[in-house]
Amino acid sequence: MPAITHHIPAPMIAAYASGSLPHAFSMVVASHLSLCHDCQAALGAHQAVGGALLEEAACVAVSQDAKSNLMAQLDEPAAPEPLYDAKGIYPGPVMQSLKGQPLRWKTLGMGVKQNILFEGQGGSARLLYIPAGQAVPDHSHNGLELTLVLQGSFSDETGRFGVGDVEIGDETLEHTPVADAGDPCICLAATDAPLRFKAFMPRLLQPLFRI
Repeated sequence: MPAITHHIPAPMIAAYASGSLPHAFSMVVASHLSLCHDCQAALGAHQAVGGALLEEAACVAVSQDAKSNLMAQLDEPAAPEPLYDAKGIYPGPVMQSLKGQPLRWKTLGMGVKQNILFEGQGGSARLLYIPAGQAVPDHSHNGLELTLVLQGSFSDETGRFGVGDVEIGDETLEHTPVADAGDPCICLAATDAPLRFKAFMPRLLQPLFRI
């Protein structure tokens, strides 16, 4: 795999390590971490710092009832959730979201397809399939968008993004991503707010496509 040049920022890795990232963004970060040794090392450093802080934190007394309730919950048998490994270009977190089910691509037009993996409080996550040479309509953002390339590559006003790279878009970014020549570009994208499309037709279809 070519060298990864666009990484997860340190503050976002710290938020992931602390468990404070919304689920959709955590899926993208976890998928990038499965591909990027540099960010794996950064995560390990944050986890080490967090462990050290926990060891130094003062103990807090809890009631006997709280302790009993916790122990009772631990004693209750729980069916373990099946674990799904990476498959082909799709990292483990994506396969975990699919729960072993096949991909169900839905056409968005011009050969572009999507598969929504998650929708809920805090955002949504989806797979996007973009044929080589095809552009995603010009848009900006109402919030944050993380886009991880799993196959192929795309380019926009900020540069080129290949396999393992993550583009981070916020309210300041307006762009027109175009899939590069070669394999179709397949991305994992997470957003916490609807995109702002410039053209009339994408805006008209936006509620239908839930993007």
